Amino acid sequence: MALPGLLLCPSRFLPSLSQAPALVSFPGPPPHVCPGLAPYPQFEGKTSFGMSVFNLSNAIMGSGILGLAYAMAHTGVLFFLALLLCIALLSSYSIHLLLTCAGVVGIRAYEQLGQRALGPAGKVVVAAVICLHNVGAMSSYLFIIKSELPLVIGTFLDMDPEGDWFLKGNLLIIIVSVLIILPLALMRHLGYLGYTSGLSLTCMLFFLISVIYKKFQLGCAIGHNETEVERKSPPSLNTSCEAQMFTADSQMFYTVPIMAFAFVCHPEVLPIYTELCRPSKRRMQAVANVSIGAMFCMYALTATFGYLTFYSNVEAEMLHMYSQQDLLILCVRLAVLLAVTLTVPVVLFPIRRALQQLLFPSKAFSWPRHVAIALILLVLVNVLVICVPTIRDIFGVIGSTSAPSLIFILPSVFYLRIVPSEVEPLYSWPKIQALCFGILGVLFMAISLGFMFANWATGQSHVSGH
Repeated sequence: MALPGLLLCPSRFLPSLSQAPALVSFPGPPPHVCPGLAPYPQFEGKTSFGMSVFNLSNAIMGSGILGLAYAMAHTGVLFFLALLLCIALLSSYSIHLLLTCAGVVGIRAYEQLGQRALGPAGKVVVAAVICLHNVGAMSSYLFIIKSELPLVIGTFLDMDPEGDWFLKGNLLIIIVSVLIILPLALMRHLGYLGYTSGLSLTCMLFFLISVIYKKFQLGCAIGHNETEVERKSPPSLNTSCEAQMFTADSQMFYTVPIMAFAFVCHPEVLPIYTELCRPSKRRMQAVANVSIGAMFCMYALTATFGYLTFYSNVEAEMLHMYSQQDLLILCVRLAVLLAVTLTVPVVLFPIRRALQQLLFPSKAFSWPRHVAIALILLVLVNVLVICVPTIRDIFGVIGSTSAPSLIFILPSVFYLRIVPSEVEPLYSWPKIQALCFGILGVLFMAISLGFMFANWATGQSHVSGH
């Protein structure tokens, strides 16, 4: 482990000053640097610890929370919780690898770490993976708006959402994108979105409380006349109110990528680190641990109480299981819509950052370019959501490719390539751990994709998005 203020001499580990958003002097003796090379840059942020937790938690939280009860139905209560805990711990370890690499080279951009580790090709690969993952996440959020907002407005107006042109989902997502998402996405600094992050997390907390309340109100909801189970489910469905502790079926290989997708926040970690007040590796790791721990608790409680309400009959989107006339569930739908709407700008930031690092690495900040990238991204995602009737299988592929790449493979590669042998020898335990971590990600990707393609070939594809 390098001492504070100590920088190793190999020039490939040194960042350029143009990559740092702000520089301050060292609070003590000047760091050791090699002759002729720039000193290690220090970053000065303005976002508080709590606001950073809000931002990162909001980046972790996704629409997949609606499908976690479905995931539990296909893995069992204990097996699901064990898998969820493993993925949460692995995500925290992955962030530790990223922060260690950032500390060695003084870079706080995921794409620049890729370039430093693998050269220009690494920068392109990282940017492509980030864009693929976050475009999929943005699409899932807009799909929820497209499907739920007409229903909510139609319920309030006592109108048929299918009968009036101004209640069409395609039109409503365009209106929401222009009036709400775009202005938030045009903000220059991510820290300002902490207030919207806190609001969206509050909405999802309300969703969790409502799921718990409905469990105690309905008990076993199978066959209950206050739910949609009887109306929407075929008669062959299981009517037993018995929870399975351990189970496994072909759908498990869809649900595991959903859980992995639910904890991906790694592209946002370094930008949030840059904005963090009094930044340090320990402080940022604490932000990550608090955020991941909070989301683990929220995911576990939502999945458990949702599953114990509908058992094996639960659908991939749990809100569809409740009565559409239920006032509390109507409020929950509104809360979820608000939460996913406010999350889209937070997810858009790392995509724009990846594109800027890839296409304009040495350019100073430009408002026209800043606005143009946001507009192009929103137009492309809106077109995707409007033209594609369902992207559930696409989300399965994204959850099996971009999620293991961002959580497992890329951080381990960065650690092995960036941390020099003078600090950690190749056969040291930390580097062996990082190597095993990357191999685990490759196996996860191969197995998930293999079973998914097998299910597609047999016509058994059912998957939910993040």
